[in-house]
Amino acid sequence: MSTYAIGDLHGCYAEFMTLLEALNFNPSHDTLWLVGDVINRGPGSLECLREAHALGGSVRCVLGNHDFHLLVVARGGGRQKKHDTLNDILNAPDREQLLDWLQCQPLAVQQGNTLMTHAGLLPQWRIEQAVAYSREVEQALASEQSGHFLTELFGNQPDCWREDLEGMDRLRFIVNAMARMRFIDSQGRLEFAAKEGLASTPPGFAPWFQYARDDDPHLLFGHWAALEGKTRGARVRVDALDTGCVWGGTLTALNIDTGERMSVPSQQRGGR
Repeated sequence: MSTYAIGDLHGCYAEFMTLLEALNFNPSHDTLWLVGDVINRGPGSLECLREAHALGGSVRCVLGNHDFHLLVVARGGGRQKKHDTLNDILNAPDREQLLDWLQCQPLAVQQGNTLMTHAGLLPQWRIEQAVAYSREVEQALASEQSGHFLTELFGNQPDCWREDLEGMDRLRFIVNAMARMRFIDSQGRLEFAAKEGLASTPPGFAPWFQYARDDDPHLLFGHWAALEGKTRGARVRVDALDTGCVWGGTLTALNIDTGERMSVPSQQRGGR
């Protein structure tokens, strides 16, 4: 009985199946944590989403920025981008069932002192706070006003957390911090322009995991393929799980219980 966390699938269905086979994953007694961005950019977005849905209670999944993008396109009036691979999902006969499942997923999954989010954990937040803030977003996604929430979701402001934030400002920051964050300043201000590796760190900012915390969580995240799984200078226990499968890298699984990693090579010929 094992628990595995797998990095961003991005529609890499063939690699996903290969990795599950290599892990000898058995949904009757193993658990799979998916770190978000299940879909988009790769050729098998529909198949990845169907497989995650079909695995039922053996899967715990968090929402990534691409997953939110699909929901915004499908239900919030958003437009597709040039390199999106969402049409198979949007045109599928089981579209609504799959979208309903995706819309029910949280931003954070906790097990003891381990927390999985798509992008990371703001240094100012403890695990318990992140889970509580995730529930606020879950409630918005489950409400009768979910369409309005999705219509107003995307944006870069506010870029700094305050506990007295309200309404869409509060919800948008929570989503951005857990699904889009890479670089922040010492006050926790989010920076969205820089998306490459550590060499692209903007002046006055640093990767979120290089800031000290007053607790000692184990944080699992994806989102940042340019790190190639490396978190140099980390001042917190972290596992970066996006190893760039859709860009020609690998798809990586972490055995949460043992710390052992397993990767399979990409079959993609992608590029940024």
